[in-house]
Amino acid sequence: MADTLRQVTFERLVNSSYEVRNARGGSIRVGSGGADTDFTPVELLLAAIGTCSAIDVDIVVSRRSEPTEFSAVVRGDKIRDPEEGNRMENLAVEFTINFPEGEDGDKAREALPRAVKMSHDRLCTVSRTVELGTPVTTTVND
Repeated sequence: MADTLRQVTFERLVNSSYEVRNARGGSIRVGSGGADTDFTPVELLLAAIGTCSAIDVDIVVSRRSEPTEFSAVVRGDKIRDPEEGNRMENLAVEFTINFPEGEDGDKAREALPRAVKMSHDRLCTVSRTVELGTPVTTTVND
């Protein structure tokens, strides 16, 4: 059976600033969104949604033609709700993907809408988790 566990660890650097590490040695700084360049947790959520889908789409279309442009904007509104708690609403991923002229580019353009739909509807673990909703537990170790 395949290992299904995914995890990251993080350590506090200073108040509201953390270094997050994955098991492969990668790291990223996350903070509260002050004057520094650290990503905020909400920005990481947006990045995860967009790049998860981008990977799915890229794998499909790049088999047909190498894109000449591949970028996206991921946005949403941060809602501060005293009754239901803070959350994001109106999440949207807007891709800009172009291919060269010619038969291979045409094949990639033809596959693009289907690839985006498949990622949204089935493949992207991050956006599927957000859309379906998954309980999160928190504990404190002694």
